[in-house]
Amino acid sequence: MVEKLVKKLGGELVQTHTSWVILLEDVVYKIKKPVNFGFLDYSTLEKRKENCEKEVLLNRRLCENVYLGVVPISEVNGEPVIEDSSKVVEYAVKMRRIPEDSLLLNRLDSVSEEDLRSVACVVWEFHSGSKRVDEFGKMEVMKFNTDENFEQTQKYVGVTISPQDYEFIKEKTNGFYEAHGELFEKRVKEEKIRDGHGDIRLEHVAFLKEGVCIFDCIEFNDRFRYGDVLNDMCFLSMELDFVGKDNLSRAYEEEYRKLSEDEEFELFLPFFKCYRAYVRGKVTSFLLDDPHISEAEREKAQDKASKLFELAKAYAEAITS
Repeated sequence: MVEKLVKKLGGELVQTHTSWVILLEDVVYKIKKPVNFGFLDYSTLEKRKENCEKEVLLNRRLCENVYLGVVPISEVNGEPVIEDSSKVVEYAVKMRRIPEDSLLLNRLDSVSEEDLRSVACVVWEFHSGSKRVDEFGKMEVMKFNTDENFEQTQKYVGVTISPQDYEFIKEKTNGFYEAHGELFEKRVKEEKIRDGHGDIRLEHVAFLKEGVCIFDCIEFNDRFRYGDVLNDMCFLSMELDFVGKDNLSRAYEEEYRKLSEDEEFELFLPFFKCYRAYVRGKVTSFLLDDPHISEAEREKAQDKASKLFELAKAYAEAITS
């Protein structure tokens, strides 16, 4: 169905492990794949529609004019028809197409440290005004997330992560909980647990004429979006480190630290950055099991996942237990 729709619309198809994205000149249609990874469930049409609606609602917080709405896709005489509700077989998120040259990912050679400070200001203002979700700041909740990561990556040990690094990161992570468990409750009391973005990555930050836009937040699992604001913000600095832009990472972190006046910033930063790098390594490893991608794409995913896990190991070395 998707291939037929792409051909009919004359667009370009881009795939992730959870979505088919159809790029047209001015708009984008994002269709969720019928997958269930446990932490993400798009297995039924009803669930895909619900998550499309949630995606639009949540992303309008930081990109109000980009997310246009949810549209139906019908099958008429054996052919898919977009924005038609006569015989609905699927739903898509309709977005204004963001120019490729506006993305931080494509501006790494020209973006300035001041630009990253501006991004930090947007993130801090967003966090300051977002909903408190104190229960998600408990150490047990964070440990559930990290335990799940280690469980879900066991099958990739020896493939994208070495047995030694797997055990080292696991040991340092659990050691942090043992040494600093009481600080998680302190951060809850200081109102640092918020409904964040969950996926602030290089390709999700755009410099538009109306200002900084941070799009494509996590809608499929509140647990991955709710949490410590430092955990949310440092996803981007981890990605900047990954591409060798340490100076931009530092500028972004320093500005956020100045605005937040966070007493535990230096202590928690490597812990959360390790978590973020590990999550990216895990999710990238999932692509190895996707039957829809080519062998060349699979090899590329394996190499990227390995490097992300190596970065997680480097952060783990800086975790204070």
